[in-house]
Amino acid sequence: MSVTVRVPAKVNVRLAVGAARPDGFHDLANVFLAVGLHDEITVTPADELRVTCSGPDADQVPLDATNLAARAALALARRHGIDPRVHIHIAKDIPVAGGMAGGSADGAGALLACDTLWSLGSSQDELLAICAELGSDVPFSLLGGAALGTGRGEQLTPLEVGGAFHWVFAVADGGLSTPAVYREFDRLTDGTDIPVPAADAALLDALRTGDAVALAGALANDLQPAALSLRPSLADTLAAGTAAGALAALVSGSGPTTAFLAKDPEAAAEIAEALLASGTCRTARVASAPAEGATVVQHTTAVRH
Repeated sequence: MSVTVRVPAKVNVRLAVGAARPDGFHDLANVFLAVGLHDEITVTPADELRVTCSGPDADQVPLDATNLAARAALALARRHGIDPRVHIHIAKDIPVAGGMAGGSADGAGALLACDTLWSLGSSQDELLAICAELGSDVPFSLLGGAALGTGRGEQLTPLEVGGAFHWVFAVADGGLSTPAVYREFDRLTDGTDIPVPAADAALLDALRTGDAVALAGALANDLQPAALSLRPSLADTLAAGTAAGALAALVSGSGPTTAFLAKDPEAAAEIAEALLASGTCRTARVASAPAEGATVVQHTTAVRH
C-alpha cells in the first residue's frame, strides 16, 4: 500500500518584513501564491523511517532527520503514538533552495500522505498546527491557492483570486540560505526605522480581480535588496526578463530564483526562451497560478487474495 501527495511551489507576491523579534524571527505580511510546479511525495510502509529523493538537484536534498518530510512524519507519529516506519520518496520538481518553499512543500506533502496512510483522518486545522511547528512556509504549502501570512508567516488568511496569472521562474546556479538572507536584511536595515509589515490593498485587489497589470505594479519583496547583495548576478537575470517583456520581475522569497509575471501563456514562453538565451540562469520554468494545495493523487491499498 502507498499514498502519493502532490504539493505546489509558491511565489511571494508581497513580502513585507518587519524588524527582528527577540526570538530571532521577523514579523511578516507575506502574500503567498501557489504556482503549478509540484513535488510528489509517496509514503509506503517500511521497516524504519527513511527518505529517498529523485529529480533535478536531488543530490542537494538532505535524506536524514533534518528533512522536513521526515520531521513531518515524526511529528504526526508522536502526536498519535505511532511508530513512524515509512519510506518517504520525494520526486522533486520544485527548485531546491530556490526561495519557492520546496522543502516546506515536502513537509506538508509528507504530513498529508502519512495521515492518509495511517488512516488518522486529521482535520485541516490539526494538520496546519503541525505545519506551523515545522516551519513558517509549511502551512501555506498544505493550504495552497493564495493567502496572507502574518506572524512569522504561519498565520494564514485565505485570499480570493479572480483569474489565472502566468509566471516564469529563472533558476540560478546554487542556492541561497534563508537565514543568511535575513541576516543580510538586518545588516542593510540596521539603524533604520522599519515600518510594521502590512499587506498592500492594491495588490490584494489585483489578486481578487485577476488583473495581471495591476498585480505587476504592486509586487514587492523586502528581502530582494539582501538577496541581490549576496548574489549580485541576480540583477542581470531580472534585467534580462524585464527586457524580454515581463510585466514585472522580482526575487522569489529569499531567492535565488527570480520570478517574472507575464501577460499571457505565449508571453511567458517567450520570456522563458529569452532568459535561457541570456545565459543569466541555469533553467527557466513556466507555470500558472493559483494552484491547489497538498492533494492526495494516488492511494493504493494491499490486495487480499
